[in-house]
Amino acid sequence: MPETSGSTGRTPETHVIDFRAAEHLLNARDPRGAVKLLDSVIAAHPENTAARLLRARAFFAAAQLRPAELEFTIVLEREPDNSFAHFALARTYERQGRREQAKRHFRLAAALDPNPQYLKAARFDESA
Repeated sequence: MPETSGSTGRTPETHVIDFRAAEHLLNARDPRGAVKLLDSVIAAHPENTAARLLRARAFFAAAQLRPAELEFTIVLEREPDNSFAHFALARTYERQGRREQAKRHFRLAAALDPNPQYLKAARFDESA
């Protein structure tokens, strides 16, 4: 009998399927559907940073900024050199009107990865 996670009868394989389906839902502009699928994946695998990052993106796309902020922060606690997570957290702060916090994370993202989008957002030509 396959190993299951908790009383849900879900297997590790179904969590992978849910993760992939959540990616497709997010790409199809259904972030709330993606969040629902990822909730069970993260409940079974709270250490899964990829699932947390995807859920953070889905929260952001659904304009659920506080949950997005929390998830991006958790990702950065585990992966402080994740330039995309810094950039996405900065965008989250920006949408909340928290410009100084946004600027800090835009600059961290650009320092970690000279991606043109990150460099433009970092606005290094402005005074600190």
